[in-house]
Amino acid sequence: MVYNHKLFILKTRTMNFQIYELSENQLIIPMAINNIQAGFPSPAEGYEEERIDLADLLVTNKASTYCVRVKGNSMIDANIFAEDVLVVDKSLEPTHGKIVIAVVDGDFTVKKLHLKGGQVKLIPANPEYPEIILNSEQELNIWGVVSYIIHKAK
Repeated sequence: MVYNHKLFILKTRTMNFQIYELSENQLIIPMAINNIQAGFPSPAEGYEEERIDLADLLVTNKASTYCVRVKGNSMIDANIFAEDVLVVDKSLEPTHGKIVIAVVDGDFTVKKLHLKGGQVKLIPANPEYPEIILNSEQELNIWGVVSYIIHKAK
């Protein structure tokens, strides 16, 4: 089994993601209220408008960050749904328990990485899907660790 978390391959048999590079344009939007109560309501304070750069908020390492759009529902219990956009950082270490973008034998997937007891598995977050238990004949490439999930509020 090949395990290479720095590799960025462009050839695959199937691809269930749309990959987006982050542009040089900043994603700046107005931020009307700096902090808002999620518990009991409080008096409205600080209506002074400031601006927030979403790239600064979502991107730690610009050179190694990209976005993908998800298809499918194997990760719904991890709050990842079809059409969500995942912010992925290739510079983060893909350790046990992290959600990763993986390529297994040429096929893309997003799963939770399991690295314990000498076994490598990719775990879905939906009981309707099986775990991917890798054997020594399979090729695994990690394209990065998911750092943020972007989706519409339900």
